[in-house]
Amino acid sequence: MIEADIFCSELEQRGFAKASGVPCSFFGGPIAHLSRTPGRYTPAANEGNAVAVAAGAALAGERCYVMLQNSGLGNLVNPLTSLVMTYRIPVLTFVSLRGWPDPAQDEPQHEVMGGITQPFLEMLGLPHWILRAQASHEEFNGILDEAEAAVSKGQAPFVLVEKGAVGKCPPVEDSVDEARQHSGEVVSLVSELAGEAPVIATTGFTGRELFGIDDRPRNFYMQGSMGHASSIALGVALARPRTPVFVLDGDGAALMHLGALSAIGDQAPGNLVHIVLDNGIHESTGGQSTTSGGTSIEEVARAAGYATAERCRSLEHIREQVTRALHSPGPHLILVPTRARTGPMPPRATATHSPENMRDRFARAVQAASGLS
Repeated sequence: MIEADIFCSELEQRGFAKASGVPCSFFGGPIAHLSRTPGRYTPAANEGNAVAVAAGAALAGERCYVMLQNSGLGNLVNPLTSLVMTYRIPVLTFVSLRGWPDPAQDEPQHEVMGGITQPFLEMLGLPHWILRAQASHEEFNGILDEAEAAVSKGQAPFVLVEKGAVGKCPPVEDSVDEARQHSGEVVSLVSELAGEAPVIATTGFTGRELFGIDDRPRNFYMQGSMGHASSIALGVALARPRTPVFVLDGDGAALMHLGALSAIGDQAPGNLVHIVLDNGIHESTGGQSTTSGGTSIEEVARAAGYATAERCRSLEHIREQVTRALHSPGPHLILVPTRARTGPMPPRATATHSPENMRDRFARAVQAASGLS
């Protein structure tokens, strides 16, 4: 295993002083280490943005590397193939190997990409190496030597990182903001107010929390596809306009595909209630900061055409706004500042239900709520 500070310092010595990326627990250590020095790590909205940031740095004469999860490789295909490879802009990318070598040892959403990560890179003709969990410092430096040689030729090399290959970083304890709500209390209240209406819960801890608090067939728990909860909800809402549709989103997920808010505002589904739990961090991957501190998501929603968009700082205010949303045409957005979660988290829904089972029971519940057989 390579310690997080050594991982970063070895790259810095080779001129890679900056990094960008989308959080993955495999890279929690390096991201935390870099984030302690302003300007060294740029949190990107999604994987494609991270590659574009690194490409821009390269065009400006600086080396910048990227860290991301292999489940998000699809998000960088366009900037990788039409920008980096077309213009031969040298970008070094580190990708976690989720769902590999044995997909059964990981979450189901990693099964497909885990098996095709290496063939995908081979198909594109991109040089790549695997950093094993037991790799020594000498082996790590050997990989960096080869990757650096590829960069010098204008190539876009990839280093695939096994679980445990890169060390963690001691967390910095943050003070608790008493003005923020407990997410579990918010999720419980929303589930109560939703009644029999469908609820789409975003990936990560939010879906697990809803599953642990109130598991019902009308809940759809997203395991992967981060950032697409609101778009799924939009599809359901447009298909069933007489049925209220709730989406439990997170700040990181909402920011990842912020354009979805524009699509929702444009289509103006009157039955959509979009609730964003904003704790300011990517919690399930290790607590890396999001950019929500500088972005008012409710103001973005208002500008995008939502009928209402409110920031709620109490359970009473949430109840008031949800009740209002259920009795007036939407779409409506309710943003709730929440605290970082503490204590054990409920298991993932797939510990009990298969993805196919969740699909089928949710579809039946939605159709039953719409008066369909």
